[in-house]
Amino acid sequence: MTHQTPPKILDAAAVEALLPGLDVKSELTALFQALGAGQAVQPPQTITDFPNAKGDFITYLGAVAEMGVFGAKLSPYIVTEAAPVITAWTCLMSMDTGEPLVWCDSSRLTTERTAGTTALAVDLLAPARASRLAIIGSGAVAEAHFQHVRDLRNWSRISVYSPGLAADPDRQTKWRALDSKIDIAADSAACLADCDVVMLCTSSGTPVIDPADTGKASVFTSISTNVANAHEIPPEFLPLADVYCDYLPTTPGSAGEMKLATAAGLWSADQIRGDLAQLVCGTCEKPNHDKSIFFRSIGLGLEDIAMAHGIYKLSLLG
Repeated sequence: MTHQTPPKILDAAAVEALLPGLDVKSELTALFQALGAGQAVQPPQTITDFPNAKGDFITYLGAVAEMGVFGAKLSPYIVTEAAPVITAWTCLMSMDTGEPLVWCDSSRLTTERTAGTTALAVDLLAPARASRLAIIGSGAVAEAHFQHVRDLRNWSRISVYSPGLAADPDRQTKWRALDSKIDIAADSAACLADCDVVMLCTSSGTPVIDPADTGKASVFTSISTNVANAHEIPPEFLPLADVYCDYLPTTPGSAGEMKLATAAGLWSADQIRGDLAQLVCGTCEKPNHDKSIFFRSIGLGLEDIAMAHGIYKLSLLG
């Protein structure tokens, strides 16, 4: 009988301890290179309802030949008499032996891969001269976004805004401690004024900005949330911008502003100029910055696989 090594179990504390050693940009770049070269597979995510309306779980799947792994992130929403229980764990398995390698808590990894994906897009799409950064949102996801882009350009001004931030001096202090150039804006218009890059980092289901408030052609990035048809920008903005996304086969059918703009006859998915795999591999046209750029991510199972693979490799060194 073949001896089977039990999989590693990395809880939230173990992941947190390993995270400073994880090169998120390198892991995600390698992933999108593999995807562009046909060496990774990204099936659609699925949602499974629990019996008796007790919740559900989403499954994010992926396989990466160059990493030699496949697996899934399972993210349940469990109904209780109190607040719902929401967790996320990723299982990674070997493409060589078929054995499980690791189960790791994915809550923090999901935040980091979301921010890391945005940062990769900013690096590929923002002009080298970009110097003014705006961040809409001030929670953990917004902070992770800033940490991932802080060294990508020589930022001369970093403006942050969220509706509750002005009344939260502790959170303001926390943000200002991150960088001396951080400014807490009075409103979204002031936050965006003359900015080159605008990162939307909220859980809003409706638009949180007017893109015209930058006063010039800028790069806008937006993430996903579980609100139906969630969109952080107005759908009317899409025909005015060069649009990119994380993954062409799935993003247009999931991103709220894309679905709404298509339904209204304002825009169509064939106007997307490229996705991250194409940008990384150089197989799509890059923007010429004569108009604004919009990058939309919805989150991929492959990103979860890449992050789990990176954390697993670090765990083997300890």
